[in-house]
Amino acid sequence: MEKEIQLYRNSKKTKNLLFFSLGVCIILLLVVLYSAGIFDDEFKTKPLVFSSAAFLIMFILLLKTVLSLKDKSPLIELNNQNFYGKTTPMSKSFGVVNWEDVANIESQKTGGDTLVVVTINNPEKYEGRLSKMLWNMAYNKETNQLTLMYSASEIDIDANALFTLFTTFWKGKTSLNS
Repeated sequence: MEKEIQLYRNSKKTKNLLFFSLGVCIILLLVVLYSAGIFDDEFKTKPLVFSSAAFLIMFILLLKTVLSLKDKSPLIELNNQNFYGKTTPMSKSFGVVNWEDVANIESQKTGGDTLVVVTINNPEKYEGRLSKMLWNMAYNKETNQLTLMYSASEIDIDANALFTLFTTFWKGKTSLNS
């Protein structure tokens, strides 16, 4: 029996995320203006550089999120053989992962988000999918494993339910191989 689950964008969660990002952008813009001396005629170089860089990064991420709203495809797909997710930049770039290569799945609180962390064996099989920078972030030389993270911040379910879905599919796959 072929089982497949597709998780789509939750518009309410996405709007909340966009409003939060917009709020951070506005605060950073105010810091940029203050550092440039608009309010008190005193130019502050270091805060201006750091706040400008942070503002640009947040603004670009905000624009990318707004542009991605046109995409109506599922953000996470799980089936008996493999899974795919587009909820983090790394998972989006990585593409499809086979369940047989998964070594571990855990839930991890990172900042304001709870992520599903998937550890993958056999990194040679997946080499070349990520940029060098993302590969270095995902690859652990000591364990010879890759680590991918999936977020529930924009999809229809919460982080605990996403973790349960991942572990259910993974355990189902490993029990079939035993």
